[in-house]
Amino acid sequence: MVSRTTADYEAMRIAGCEAVCEPAFWAGFDRSSAAGFYDYFCQLTDYEPKRAAKFGLPHFCWLCINPKESEDMVLAREVLALIPTFLERSNVLGIGEIGLNKNTRNELAILEEHVDLAARFNQLILVHTPHLEDKLKGTRLILDVIKSDSRIQPERVIIDHVEEHTVSMVLDAGFWAGITLYPESKATPARAVDMVEQAGMRNIWLNCACDWGRSEPLAVPQTALEMRRRGHSAEAVDHLIYGNPLRFLSQSPRFKLA
Repeated sequence: MVSRTTADYEAMRIAGCEAVCEPAFWAGFDRSSAAGFYDYFCQLTDYEPKRAAKFGLPHFCWLCINPKESEDMVLAREVLALIPTFLERSNVLGIGEIGLNKNTRNELAILEEHVDLAARFNQLILVHTPHLEDKLKGTRLILDVIKSDSRIQPERVIIDHVEEHTVSMVLDAGFWAGITLYPESKATPARAVDMVEQAGMRNIWLNCACDWGRSEPLAVPQTALEMRRRGHSAEAVDHLIYGNPLRFLSQSPRFKLA
């Protein structure tokens, strides 16, 4: 939400949004120093919660160096060293959005170090899976890395940006699956509902991207309308859109709604 206007916060609140959970992500350009990430983490843990609160929205966040920038291992390790300083802040839910971008060795090494950080500090994990043709391979690599660390409980990890060919793989391994809604890429509301009807509703949550490109902060309520149009009950919609995220996020002692 750091890239969105306050009008988006107002629209989300009017639409019934109860909280915002914002992962650390790529800013549209590669940052040149760890100092830039320090300022970004301050923004996520101090300024942005205050801005959201003006519209009655609790704001939570996740911290990491994103996969796209983790190719620079010197920078990545400098950023990783900063993160423990912020983990005690009241709105931090865990480590994320970690994962892979191009499935490189450097990305894998930094992914492993993020997972170790999450294990040492008992944090929830939010994972980014690669785009397009690299998604299947990248998802398999990510699952292997996380499953190889016996300290990590799969039910405390959400694997985001799943698609038709990866959703069952993620759920069958015991992880949560995130379906990301975008107007032009990832999943439209109709495609998301198709996936839910295929895979079931258990341990799936829907999320909408609010970034620097074309994105739609109201994509989740739009998907609720698509579910109702197809005949899903109000209870089923509430279970998927509200109950599932609440169940996952409540594993963090910091996630509290008024």
